Amino acid sequence: MTVLKTSMRNFFAHKGRMALSAVAVLLSVAFVCGTLVFTDTMNTTFDKLFAATSSDVTVSNKDASDGGETTSGNGRPPVIPASVLDEVKAVKGVESAEGTVFSTSVTVVDGDKDNLSPTSGGPTIVGSWNDVDARTMEITSGAAPEDAGQIMVDADTADKHDLKLGDEIDVISAVGTHTAKISGIADFTVTNPGAAIFYMDTKTAQQTLVGEGGVYTNVNVTAAAGVSDEQLKKNVTAELGGGYKVLTAEETAEANQESVGDFMNVMKYAMLGFAGIAFLVGIFLIINTFSMLVAQRTREIGLMRAIGSSRKQVNRSVLVEALLLGFFGSVLGVGAGVGLAIGLMKLMGLMGMELSTNDLTVAWTTPALGLLLGVVVTVLAAYLPARRAGKISPMAALRDAGTPTDARAGWMRGGIGLLLTGAGGAALYLAGTADKATDGSLWLGLGVVLSLIGFVVIGPVLASGMVRVLGAILLRAFGPVGRMAERNALRNPRRTGATGAALMIGLALVACLSVVGSSMVASAGEELDKAVGTDFIIQGDQGQLITPEAVEAVKTAPGVERVTRYKWTEADFTTPDGKTTDETAITAADPTYATDLRVETVAGKLADAYRPDSMSVHEDFAKDHDVRVGSRIEVAFKDGATGSLTVRAITSSEGVVDAGAMYTSIDTLATYVPADRMPLDQMLFASAKDGQKDAAYTGLKDALHDNPQYKVRDQTDYKEALKDQIGQLLNMIYGLLALAIVVAILGVVNTLALSVVERTREIGLMRAIGLSRRQLRRMIRLESVVIALFGALLGLGLGMGWGATAQQLLALEGLKVLDIPWPTIIGVFIGSAFVGLFAALVPAFRAGRMNVLNAIATE
Repeated sequence: MTVLKTSMRNFFAHKGRMALSAVAVLLSVAFVCGTLVFTDTMNTTFDKLFAATSSDVTVSNKDASDGGETTSGNGRPPVIPASVLDEVKAVKGVESAEGTVFSTSVTVVDGDKDNLSPTSGGPTIVGSWNDVDARTMEITSGAAPEDAGQIMVDADTADKHDLKLGDEIDVISAVGTHTAKISGIADFTVTNPGAAIFYMDTKTAQQTLVGEGGVYTNVNVTAAAGVSDEQLKKNVTAELGGGYKVLTAEETAEANQESVGDFMNVMKYAMLGFAGIAFLVGIFLIINTFSMLVAQRTREIGLMRAIGSSRKQVNRSVLVEALLLGFFGSVLGVGAGVGLAIGLMKLMGLMGMELSTNDLTVAWTTPALGLLLGVVVTVLAAYLPARRAGKISPMAALRDAGTPTDARAGWMRGGIGLLLTGAGGAALYLAGTADKATDGSLWLGLGVVLSLIGFVVIGPVLASGMVRVLGAILLRAFGPVGRMAERNALRNPRRTGATGAALMIGLALVACLSVVGSSMVASAGEELDKAVGTDFIIQGDQGQLITPEAVEAVKTAPGVERVTRYKWTEADFTTPDGKTTDETAITAADPTYATDLRVETVAGKLADAYRPDSMSVHEDFAKDHDVRVGSRIEVAFKDGATGSLTVRAITSSEGVVDAGAMYTSIDTLATYVPADRMPLDQMLFASAKDGQKDAAYTGLKDALHDNPQYKVRDQTDYKEALKDQIGQLLNMIYGLLALAIVVAILGVVNTLALSVVERTREIGLMRAIGLSRRQLRRMIRLESVVIALFGALLGLGLGMGWGATAQQLLALEGLKVLDIPWPTIIGVFIGSAFVGLFAALVPAFRAGRMNVLNAIATE
């Protein structure tokens, strides 16, 4: 009880000093709990959505995916004959059945040819209005479509694009373009999954999406009373045989949830990973806080030991304070986590996915895990300061409070740090010299961990030297105030090292990712310059296949000399070694593709692969299956016949563009695949006539004006698009890393605040002998800047080392250019100085307001 009372008294006596550490715990726990609540809510929401949109039993083409994806090689959804509907209606246990048609391989544009697809990446779905959709959609304006001239749109899409009843829109599919006027607007009664949804009548949907009547993509079956979904599935399967895919509502919902779940798991574990980084940074803050509090209470603890307190009691007293800190911080963090989850839901709403707070899901495991993590991490972080407190002897009661006991980092600590850093460097060297990326990635992970720990351990040793260098460069210009700031930073190297290490972790990751991202862009750009021999690349931004009409428009564009088509399909390969590789990708292109893409060949000539009944394979495939130039491979084309193709070339397996591709000609593909099953083009390559590149660029854009789903890019545009994609990903990661950097800033604030309290008497004496308030505040700000720059130097140097090693592994995959983004690195370093200034504002202000006499009288 005495230990608890002492701990409670000390905790509340220093509640202001504990607040910043509590904020670090709060932020870390909030990120964990917010992530779990958000993902659980998303899962609950989609469970309800999929349950509401799934019929008791669904019948579809055997090639249709379980998750509802409808695209195929020819851009049309796989269908079943209308006769299936009549057969299903006659099955025992069926109450009703309805045939529907829908497709996701479509583009919808308004009268100005502006794309109405979601900008968030959600699908565009066009289908026939049916009873299952009527469960989840309520017509709020107008009426459902009844003929070819009418179409209905969801309310969210209508609001976003300012669509009204009577507006004319175009539906562009592989069949062609269909124009209709909006007859109705329907609102979601469940969560909008972020899709843009358009409804037609069944006959129009058949003609627009498939190009023929008398077919459906799905037959939705409702069970009669007392008939289970499983029994109904058995009955339907028995009637239809094994030529169709038959799924219960539960199976359909599970398949849909699985497709969403993959994305959700990536998001969940990525966010938890960043929360772990924040926890790691918070550990340094907590260690620093308790180390300084113990140092400041040295005399007090000595008195306690003198009047009979044992080492264990002192140790437990500090740990109980940590327990209280962890508990209060975690409780607040759990609440903040729920708020963060709601904020993320609102953010998703801005992106087009409306999530209702009515579905907010807080499982009991979420607050339990948050509390457990927060308390355990805090207590573990306080363990070393608690041990140090337990070792204080009764004689410490005779010394001045706050006398530092760790002014120099121990030689043992330095030796261990050097050993760990050296081991990390060796692991990074092995990663950079690995022959395979998979082997090197293991060494890279080990090197990152060991070098990070090594830098943390050796931080106090490095602080002594690096702070002097920074002081000589930056602080000497400020005269005596600058020298005092330098000496204050050097006064306790262990504290400076721990504070800088907290900032180091976040900045090391920023530097590493910046190097990797910049190198990827530079490598891809160089590879494009070397490999691509065409002027323009035409493709769908959302993966839309290119229709024959669009191909003809490109071919007839003014200024265009030649156009190369590029298709992709799958086939089963039977190689000379007798092995069969199933569903292997094969690329079919026009012979001019050998000129448009300069692929490195290791044997034969790539141009020969476009001869009749010929193909190429990549080097790794050739080695694995003992294939040489002249070997024959049995190729069973998807949706087609089997042919025996001769290998005319073996290409390199490395490279950024088409790495690992195997080629044949479109004419060869057409020999074995019927015309109605031929896959549409994935992309087109266009070359301009001499001196007419600008005219061809304009001509291509004009030719595709009515097909806004396709983008025309020259090589500069293509590089810029690649840069933007990588930049968006990096910006998102930087945003998540900002949490760790915020916690690190709190660490600098806490260190300075406690340091000011520790030096109260000293500050009073300096003020008494003539130091002005302005000079005092400047001294503290300069000390903060030096600590921040010390952490930045460590982090940026370490991160660039990690990034350079990672690039060596990427080089094995064809990304061979190492590019250090110096503007970013320098900008982050300069920004760290401002971080130091910002962190010192409150401590410097409080120091400047100290009463001189009271400060001198402080013990």
